[in-house]
Amino acid sequence: MKRDNNLAKTTHFPMGIEVDYADGIYIYDKQGNKYIDLISGIAVSNLAHNNKDIISAVKAQVDRYMHVMVYGEYKQDVQEELVSLLCSFLPNKLNSVYLLNSGTEANEVALKLAKRITGRTEIVSFNASYHGSTHGSLSVSGNEYKKQAFRPLLPGIKFIDFNDINLLDVIDNNTACVIIEPIQGDAGIRIPSKEFMLALRKRCDETATFLIFDEIQTAFGRTGKLFAFEHFDVVPDILTIAKSFGGGLPLAGVVSSKENLDKFTYNPELGHITTFGGNPVSCASALAHLKIVSDKKILSKIENKGKLFEKHLNSKNIIEIRRIGLFFAIQMQSKEIVSRVVQDCKQKGLLSFWFLSCPDSFRIAPPLIINEEDIIKSCKIINDVLDSL
Repeated sequence: MKRDNNLAKTTHFPMGIEVDYADGIYIYDKQGNKYIDLISGIAVSNLAHNNKDIISAVKAQVDRYMHVMVYGEYKQDVQEELVSLLCSFLPNKLNSVYLLNSGTEANEVALKLAKRITGRTEIVSFNASYHGSTHGSLSVSGNEYKKQAFRPLLPGIKFIDFNDINLLDVIDNNTACVIIEPIQGDAGIRIPSKEFMLALRKRCDETATFLIFDEIQTAFGRTGKLFAFEHFDVVPDILTIAKSFGGGLPLAGVVSSKENLDKFTYNPELGHITTFGGNPVSCASALAHLKIVSDKKILSKIENKGKLFEKHLNSKNIIEIRRIGLFFAIQMQSKEIVSRVVQDCKQKGLLSFWFLSCPDSFRIAPPLIINEEDIIKSCKIINDVLDSL
């Protein structure tokens, strides 16, 4: 029996690259091929692969200790240093961090926290949203196809259209929380108006409803700012982060006020508990990553790099480019064409991907440190593939 027969699959059509190693913006397979990684492990590898500072931090932590106890029981310097640095970049009301394993768990915890504090159970989310695959996160995701096989899910969820101010009255005194991606990612990079985001914040304030921003994909520079909510002058009550947070290792967080997160310590105690959340090796990686990615020298260049991609992605077969920072959806005519583009780009040595809730667009989310030469090279490959359709 082949070894890969023992490994569970997620689709019948995986990309199938046999990874040998990765370095910089390239992934190398066992057949000697190399691929420009324009998806960064789905917005994870902000600093590309094999970053020396991150690797050094991981090795140093491994030499000290790895897992020692379930989260929250022992004082660990690397955890405390990480969250202290993180909070230094956030508004005052976001001054406490619960460290977790993955984005979907972070969203589960955010929903629990809002219900615990408000005593309410109703939740408002948005059509075409994506918040994860566990039961609670799936319940507030707006893709019925992905949910239908797993019902019943959480009751009391209301869905409204993204970026429609006229629908915000559905938020009322029965609503525990609103959960929203400030930039809808899996829906194909949908960017709301500042007017909508301000109205949403106002409506949540009027009804004492918690506003949760899911920045699993958008945090840490992806949109050109350290956090996407900075584009809108709106601060959430709860912020969820993951993906690039760990610098390539699994790590997530729920960020809120200390007063809010302290609610998990009583009635009941251990209101949330996790064995591996805040793993010290992941925290060491995250700390090294955050020190680098928060540098204004990196952040200040992201928007211009995005514009350079837009300038050079000029195939006549592109219907639309939706972009913020280095977060792209390239609109095609159909999902069949998207599938061809992704496969043909792979054959030419470039990795792109698709969206679950927007199958007629393909995604690119390159490492934030990609240089001008590699941007132009990447665009030529994509244009050649598109022009050959």
